[in-house]
Amino acid sequence: MKAAAVDDSFNMTYNLFDFLQLIGSLGIFIYGMKIFSEGLQKVAGGKLRGILKGMTTNRLTGIATGFSATAITQSSTTTTVMVVSFVNAGLLTFLESTGVIMGANIGTTITAWMVSIFGFRFQITPIAVSLIGIFFPFLFVRNTKMKHVAEAMIGFGILFIGLEFIKDAVPDIQENPQILAFLDRFTDFGFASTVLFVVVGTVLTLLTQSSSAAMTITLVMLAQGWITFPIAAAMILGENIGTTITANLAALIGNVHAKRAARFHFFFNIIGVLWMLALLPVFMNFVDAMVINFSPEHLSVLDDSPEARINATLGLSLFHTTFNVLNVLVLFAFVPLLIKLVTWLQPSRGKEDEQKSLKYISGGLMPTAELSIDEAYKEVEILARVTEKISFSTYGLFFKGKEKQQGFLDKIKKREEITDRIELEVSQYLTSVSEFNLSKTASRRVRSMLRMINDLERIADIYYQVSRTFERMVSEGVSMPESANTEIQDMMQLIQDALQLMRKNMEGEYGDVNMQEAELMEAKIDSLRDELRESHYMRLERGDYDAKAGIFYLDFINRLEKIGDHILNVNEATAGLK
Repeated sequence: MKAAAVDDSFNMTYNLFDFLQLIGSLGIFIYGMKIFSEGLQKVAGGKLRGILKGMTTNRLTGIATGFSATAITQSSTTTTVMVVSFVNAGLLTFLESTGVIMGANIGTTITAWMVSIFGFRFQITPIAVSLIGIFFPFLFVRNTKMKHVAEAMIGFGILFIGLEFIKDAVPDIQENPQILAFLDRFTDFGFASTVLFVVVGTVLTLLTQSSSAAMTITLVMLAQGWITFPIAAAMILGENIGTTITANLAALIGNVHAKRAARFHFFFNIIGVLWMLALLPVFMNFVDAMVINFSPEHLSVLDDSPEARINATLGLSLFHTTFNVLNVLVLFAFVPLLIKLVTWLQPSRGKEDEQKSLKYISGGLMPTAELSIDEAYKEVEILARVTEKISFSTYGLFFKGKEKQQGFLDKIKKREEITDRIELEVSQYLTSVSEFNLSKTASRRVRSMLRMINDLERIADIYYQVSRTFERMVSEGVSMPESANTEIQDMMQLIQDALQLMRKNMEGEYGDVNMQEAELMEAKIDSLRDELRESHYMRLERGDYDAKAGIFYLDFINRLEKIGDHILNVNEATAGLK
């Protein structure tokens, strides 16, 4: 009879359509968070990279850097993924990364305060809709900076509209007491219940792929009376563990240093959760006392009244911030020991494991397309520098003496292999970037960069072919008169001038290229090629060299002129013309 009574009580008023509304509301919130964060990152642009470049061996500075970067982007994921990428590239040491990771943990707590203050204590939906109305027209302006600000503000509005929808879509405990009864089944196991909800918080973060979204769901559940404050606190601890997973995934393709940085993030957070679990009852009493003394309502976070629940959301934000700040203070002195632990658990497998990969993109995609494109473009600039070095080595091969020829041949071969690898990895990366919802400008820039890396790699290939032809010429004992060598030297020097102009254009803003100067340089190369062909035929007529030497000479001149064509293509792509 008792079982039948339980079954009868399970006649909930909450149906499938209501549940779908809840999922949709959650989707709106996460989408708003994504747009808000991406807009902030676009507005920050170079400032964000400038902040991250300010990382030093001073851990205090690193903490400030991590906090600032996360506060600007509203995403600890952005900060930690960039840190792993920089460590993998050798731009940041493992030691330097530790402070930034600790700072990012504190920076991510700002989101909880924003949601708990604006989302529960004020009727913010009319303001959010008004914000969208104000900034929507700015999406269509030409000013890129203003457009990005508008995106951030619209994302902010959507975020809080989604939050309001979530609060309305969550089933009312009064009408559906069975939900509370269901959750109560898992809250009567003492410390085991706390650990269980730590796991729930971790899984929730993995499912939403956002600690901010998981935190907001926890705040809503607390405000609606689904869970008590101790359970919400346990879920927050789990979300601190879940947020480390993204960086660890990014490090899977990285070198040993990147893996160590990601492992440090995981161990730092999980050790913090362990000591907090031991002190959780004491710490919750401390938070409760703080809320009672300093909040206007003077209500305990442990009360079950609707007013107290709203107050408890502030208490949960205070718990989250205080825990992360204390964790940094407690573990700050133990960072060297943590580093030793992580190094022992993640040993190097040799030189290959220590090797730095591409400088900027080896840690994976950035959280926004714009940041990803900027990082990829830096790799394209590196490809251009390697290509220019191949040009210098080819010049040395011809004119720096026989004793140095083998050294230059080795350098050209090695650098040409590097250009092959860079082209492949950057192409794959840009293909992944194309899966973002790209703006028209971003899409055009990606296509331009794909064209650039193809042409730069072809320049390296041609120089390698020239070096192989030169090697064959020497092995066959073929020599050229002084006049022919001087002409080849003139052609190579003109090509080097063109490469330097190309590099200068690439260092400027996308689309801001003086094509008149680039086209004039290409015309000079074509004109010199025509003059040297005439010189070649005259030497043959005079018998200055035989037909075999003439074939080698003409091969060099034609290949060098082809390099000029590819240089012009790169300039056109930099200008946004191709």
